[in-house]
Amino acid sequence: MAYLSLGGRRQIHPDRTSRRRSVRTSYREPVVTVVDLNLEKDGGEDTPAGGLPQRWLDAHHEILKPLKADVILRQEASYSHLDDDRRLKAAGELMGMEGFLSANGAGLNPTALFVRPETFPFFERKTYNAMFWRTPPTVVSARFADAPEAELLLMSWHAAFNSPRGREREADEITAWVDRMERLGGFIGGGDCNEYPIEDGESIPPIDWSTVTDRAHIHHRTILAPDTSRVSCTYLDRALLTSGLHDAARYAAHTLGQPDAIGATAGHAKPGQGGPRRIDRVYTDGRIARAVLAVNVLDTTGISDHHGIQVVLSRRGLAEALRREHRPVPPVQAVA
Repeated sequence: MAYLSLGGRRQIHPDRTSRRRSVRTSYREPVVTVVDLNLEKDGGEDTPAGGLPQRWLDAHHEILKPLKADVILRQEASYSHLDDDRRLKAAGELMGMEGFLSANGAGLNPTALFVRPETFPFFERKTYNAMFWRTPPTVVSARFADAPEAELLLMSWHAAFNSPRGREREADEITAWVDRMERLGGFIGGGDCNEYPIEDGESIPPIDWSTVTDRAHIHHRTILAPDTSRVSCTYLDRALLTSGLHDAARYAAHTLGQPDAIGATAGHAKPGQGGPRRIDRVYTDGRIARAVLAVNVLDTTGISDHHGIQVVLSRRGLAEALRREHRPVPPVQAVA
């Protein structure tokens, strides 16, 4: 009944249900899960009758609610601030989570972040100067129920789509939070990076920019090399790795033997922009990286132009990481 009251008739894509059933949902130990999803334009405008759009309903009922995530990092919450945060509140109520929404910056696509109170009984929004962000991130300080003595900073970001220099500035702002948490606790953050991971260890071949036909996209996603060729932007990934963070999917692929973890998350319908790419990523500090059990790419065909990411953490391992009971995973050598 609650689903029908939100508006719209549920129409399940014939291939999606079986694909999502293949995502592992049970482990041999208690877990904490983080899900990242850029839901294209918040699922669209309301229906003519004022109901929530079908893609919003599908995203929350078919993907997010069944996963029972403890943290959800959302991007393109385009309409969630309207009508007294109606969509944000509807999502939180549906999933049993507390939702936070960023300011509506120049990109007109706020970020959002949801926290499960049973897992994180204490949490608060962190304020910051958003002037350097095209789309401001959502930043929340949380206390994990199993290690409440340590602060865990959670961050949902959407890097600038149109400016390599803008993304560099935004990445540097993320590293300021990373530096703070190195002294105080732990860090988990992620979102739509709008650029690429470093090539080392990736399974997707690099883009040959001479074949890309979208000229504006070339400007948005490349920098000019000394030989005047175009080189893919990787500053954000390099900055975070240099600062001691770890890409959870890369860790799962190369340390845990899960090659599917580094699958493409965006670009499937845009061959003129270089084809499918691993644009959406979740990062953790080096201690929390040791708690990663699995990373799954979530098929969102028919719902969004970005696939989602599920990061599964050992609950025990997360508590140990926040208590700093073990050493962090060594920094990635490719950026040392």
